[in-house]
Amino acid sequence: MSDKPIREMNRAKNRNTKSVAKDSVSTSGANDTSSSSRSTARQTTSGGKLTSEKLLSTVTNGPGSKWSVCALVTGLAFATRLYKIEEPDHVCWDETHFGKMGSYYINRTFFFDVHPPLGKMLIGLSGLLTGYNGSFEFENPGVKYGDINYVGMRTFCAILGSLIVPLSYLTVFEFYNSVTAAFLTSLLIIFDTGFLTLSQYILLDPILIFFITIATYCLAKFDKIQDKPFTKWWWFWLAMTGVFLACAFSVKWVGLFVILLVGLKTVFDLWQLLGDLSLSKTILLHHFLARALCLIMTPALIYMGFFAVHFKVLAFSGSGDGFFSSAFQSTLIGNSLYKASMPQDLVYGSIITLKNQRPAGGLLHSHWHLYPEGSGAMQQQITAYTHKDENNKWIIKRFDRDPEKEDMQKPVEYVKNGDFIRLEHLVTRRNLHSHREPAPLTPRHQQVTGYGEDGIGDVNDIWKIEIIDGPDNVYIKTVRTTVRLIHYVTGCALHSHSKTLPKWGWEQLEVTCNPHIRDKKNLWNVEDHINERLPNSSFEVFAPSLLESFLESHAVMAQSNSGLKPKEGEVTSRPWQWPVNYKGQRFSGVNETDYRVYLLGNPIIWWSNLAAIGILHLAFIFAVMAQRGIEGTGKYEELKKKFLYSCTWFLIGWALHYFPFYLMGRVLYFHHYFPAMVYSNMLTGVLLDYALSGLHSYKLPYCNINMYMAGNAVIVAVIIQSFALFYPLSYGMHGELAENVNSTMSGLKWMESWEI
Repeated sequence: MSDKPIREMNRAKNRNTKSVAKDSVSTSGANDTSSSSRSTARQTTSGGKLTSEKLLSTVTNGPGSKWSVCALVTGLAFATRLYKIEEPDHVCWDETHFGKMGSYYINRTFFFDVHPPLGKMLIGLSGLLTGYNGSFEFENPGVKYGDINYVGMRTFCAILGSLIVPLSYLTVFEFYNSVTAAFLTSLLIIFDTGFLTLSQYILLDPILIFFITIATYCLAKFDKIQDKPFTKWWWFWLAMTGVFLACAFSVKWVGLFVILLVGLKTVFDLWQLLGDLSLSKTILLHHFLARALCLIMTPALIYMGFFAVHFKVLAFSGSGDGFFSSAFQSTLIGNSLYKASMPQDLVYGSIITLKNQRPAGGLLHSHWHLYPEGSGAMQQQITAYTHKDENNKWIIKRFDRDPEKEDMQKPVEYVKNGDFIRLEHLVTRRNLHSHREPAPLTPRHQQVTGYGEDGIGDVNDIWKIEIIDGPDNVYIKTVRTTVRLIHYVTGCALHSHSKTLPKWGWEQLEVTCNPHIRDKKNLWNVEDHINERLPNSSFEVFAPSLLESFLESHAVMAQSNSGLKPKEGEVTSRPWQWPVNYKGQRFSGVNETDYRVYLLGNPIIWWSNLAAIGILHLAFIFAVMAQRGIEGTGKYEELKKKFLYSCTWFLIGWALHYFPFYLMGRVLYFHHYFPAMVYSNMLTGVLLDYALSGLHSYKLPYCNINMYMAGNAVIVAVIIQSFALFYPLSYGMHGELAENVNSTMSGLKWMESWEI
């Protein structure tokens, strides 16, 4: 008998075996479900018992499910964010700031803000490309836009806010390899009313969160291919991580927290490599240098590059000049110091302005308003003001005579180091004065006032002018010379800091006389100098370099950021309130019938996130107990390493973007929590999927429905239904709904602190 038929049968058998194996490999890895889950999903689909469950099964387990689901959630994100993007048609909340700053970029007018420039530059660019001409003033919330094309800037922010969804989806998939977990994460962001509201207005938040999320996604992609070091894609994802870290930090300094996240992950990876004894020291050095190049040097250069563009675009003098040094102002077209021709050496009888040299220091200022109380009451207020003003001008006089009454034919007399002088306010004719009365905000300092009439006062008007580290008899030079003014009677030094006076002081900066004369905030320089009897000189040579401007801008930003305080009647919040969704933020609605928009998170989603963080901590405890071999924890293997690994990094991301706010002294708002919420949603999505994964092999009683898919369908339904309840807060309540908001939304005021 021939053995040919037997050989043919064996070949056919081998072909079938390989085909089955190939099919098995190709369908694994879409998520963490087993082959039994796929079979039960197919059975459920054929059973036709639950429409939403069948749809979820088909979407998450069908061919190409990763990208089909990504397309689905991306479409949902754009649909929800772009819907009613033009409403309301007036300035809402912080659009008054960031819309105005976009206009400054279009008009190339210099301004100052406590945040780095990238976000505002992108807003300005989006406005320019969509037909906005930069003419709208964004004066106050509630002002109608009229014929101004504001929709382009809102649309740009909404597009970036929409892209947060697919980026979060892909990040979860890269870390956890589960379409279902990524899908649930996306829905938590799409149907959160807070994310929706933030994405629809001209704000920095959607831009910031977009860059934070894409940096995290690049980190996840790099983490996935770490077993292929120094390949093309390895370099690409490492470099892209650094690029988007720079972008996040260039929008707001809150981007530092995602830099810390990537830094911790990098230290963890290098530590793992260090423990691999098969790697040579040369390879380890290459790993270290690659990360230093892509994650430190490249972001630093990109960050500085954005500031170079910022300084180049904002070439014209504007509202922010006074926050910067006299030397910096000399670079701004239209500023009095730009290519200025002013007398160089100071003489008696000159009209001058004095600039405090601390970061964001103001100009010595006075006005007709008086101090309201104390022994200095009925004496004129002395403040520091960060804007150019006629009330910043002073006449410098000798302590014992008035140069205005002397013979103008006599030679001018130069002001020298160590001279005793008086400073007379040009507008009100009162002298700069101090006495032993405590300053209003800083009682350990002396009060500084304007005293006397027509330049006639008393001995407390006398000040000694000292050049810092300068010899005697040296002339005081405009801009270049740093001086200290010492009160003749009490020995304290003229001082200015970041404390702002109350309403009675027009919220200008307090000026005091400081008994600690070596304080750096006691330093001043002459900024403007007017004297027709002196020849003029150019100050163009004193313009700072790009590096000097970069460093000065950061000193000013840091000083101003730390000094941010709430305005009168402004709604602020504290970090402990954020995770519990304790209080929202009114975006629009100044009366009972106006268009009302209220920033509030979807409570079902927010409280679920809070519960997920608590449950994850219990999972960590269970894992530690299992590792110690404690009885009853033998199922530790079910807490899969991929689950703990991904959730650990999402938890770290959440913590890094949340807990540092407890250390900040500046004013805080509810919207500061939303970068942390991205990581919290990722964590919840993974935890929900993992919690339900044990139900793959079970079916609901009396029907052929897989409990895993049914559970996910219920979660999706709850998320969508909760959004259906609260979405009017995001899209706005107006007309009849706004007029009857108290009765219409009363059933949804689940917390008394919500100002719905």
